[in-house]
Amino acid sequence: MNTYFVTGISTDVGKTIVSAILVEALKADYFKPVQAGELDNCDTKKVQSLVSNTKSVFHPNSYALKTPMSPHGAAELDGLTIDIKNIKRPKTKNNLVIEGAGGLMVPLNDSETILDLIQPKDKVIIVSRHYLGSINHTLLTINTLKEKGVNIALIYSGNEHKSTETIIEKMTGVEVLGNINDEPYFDKNVIKEYAEKFKNRL
Repeated sequence: MNTYFVTGISTDVGKTIVSAILVEALKADYFKPVQAGELDNCDTKKVQSLVSNTKSVFHPNSYALKTPMSPHGAAELDGLTIDIKNIKRPKTKNNLVIEGAGGLMVPLNDSETILDLIQPKDKVIIVSRHYLGSINHTLLTINTLKEKGVNIALIYSGNEHKSTETIIEKMTGVEVLGNINDEPYFDKNVIKEYAEKFKNRL
């Protein structure tokens, strides 16, 4: 059983779409430890709606918070403090895709961040999206994970931007799994097509 931890260089960069593609490609289980906001249409439900295979199991959040903001703040509004000891990975013999919240340094409480949820055996999939400042955010994310000593790979969410992608690869040597283009929409068929492309790269 392999574990894939999906993180992003920022929020709204495409982690949920990437997670759906990985779940479909690997027929993996899915787990989002902390969901903040959109509880009626949470990331778990979004991924589930995009996946075609019948093997994947979608595990409940450890924390389901009402307000769409940083988990530490959303928890405070709900009268809670997030304790990472309560974030237990589901027991499964299947591959597992874990989706983080925002980027690595998003705070969970006064002293711990999303980075603290990543374990040494995880393969960390970084989702990068091209915008002004994204090179800096991508390099910072990669370097932070290299310091942690985990296995990392990069997926670009959005159409190819050659000069950006080339400099990131030159400066980091990170494994690039590919690009997910800006599609008009994502449904089960589109996810399945990307899953076929990525299946042998994972």
